[in-house]
Amino acid sequence: MLEIWIGLAAALIVGVLAIVCYAATKPDAFKVTRSQNIAAPAERIYPLIANLRQMNTWNPFVKPDPDIKVEYLGPESGVGAKHTWSGNRHVGSGQIAIVEAAPQNRIEMKLDMLKPMEAHNDVVFTLDEAPGGTAVTWTMTGSQPLLAKVMSTFFDCDKMVGGMFEQGLRDLKSKAEA
Repeated sequence: MLEIWIGLAAALIVGVLAIVCYAATKPDAFKVTRSQNIAAPAERIYPLIANLRQMNTWNPFVKPDPDIKVEYLGPESGVGAKHTWSGNRHVGSGQIAIVEAAPQNRIEMKLDMLKPMEAHNDVVFTLDEAPGGTAVTWTMTGSQPLLAKVMSTFFDCDKMVGGMFEQGLRDLKSKAEA
């Protein structure tokens, strides 16, 4: 009987080591990007992103917690605008700040997640002229430490986060086209 338990423990250890070794071969960085064509000029869309209060009217990451606590800091929009948030386990806590802004073209943000898992990522929105309106692209990049690599072995983070981006861009489209 003892041999069976030792064999099971050894198999479990080998399995965990195999997963960690496989995860270690994954890239050290990640990128998630989604785009949406919006039948509106960049001048109408840009303020819905560069003003974080406006952004949170369509931002899919704040919706899972109706009791989320958000504090806005700095200017109303553009470089230096930021907000902190604290919410349930679905939204966690952290801060996002606009670090670069080229009106009607590009907004770059620094995202610092504290919970449920610490992460420091870059978020960029680009607005490009497109037939009938504007193509809005939402991109997030960041480092992928070993724990994130292990998690990505079991969960498709591009699909999960990308799905949230798609929903947010649909909601942004609805607001901008209204």
